[in-house]
Amino acid sequence: VDRLLAIACEKICIYDEDLASLKLESANRLSAIKRVLLASHGEVLRIAVRNAALIRQQHPMFQQLLSTYAHLAKAQETPTQLAHLRDSMILVDGRHGLIRFDREQPRSKLLIDEPEETRPYQMRYDEISQASGQMIGNTTLGL
Repeated sequence: VDRLLAIACEKICIYDEDLASLKLESANRLSAIKRVLLASHGEVLRIAVRNAALIRQQHPMFQQLLSTYAHLAKAQETPTQLAHLRDSMILVDGRHGLIRFDREQPRSKLLIDEPEETRPYQMRYDEISQASGQMIGNTTLGL
């Protein structure tokens, strides 16, 4: 994950159960994501998670990053019909990726500078993301 975030320049797409294993709340990883957000334009950070409770309850610094860069970042909880999916992925710049085939297995695939091999995973991420789930944000609506 650190290697991918270090080489990221334009876009980061993450699909995961709840981001717990990625430890995006760490200072180094938050800094790497912020560097990409500051250097880019358009939708830079896209996150889809199956369970957003951990982000909402235990990751205030990550939620602050999402709020501060809301114009560049989008995070959503996927709808329940996708709850059966067991894989995870981090895709960077359409050229690099880390694919974990099953959340309970250590087996994974690291792609560095492999745009052709990364393309099907990016298409899969786009399909998951378009399934439209609840947006994750740190603002509370009310009086």
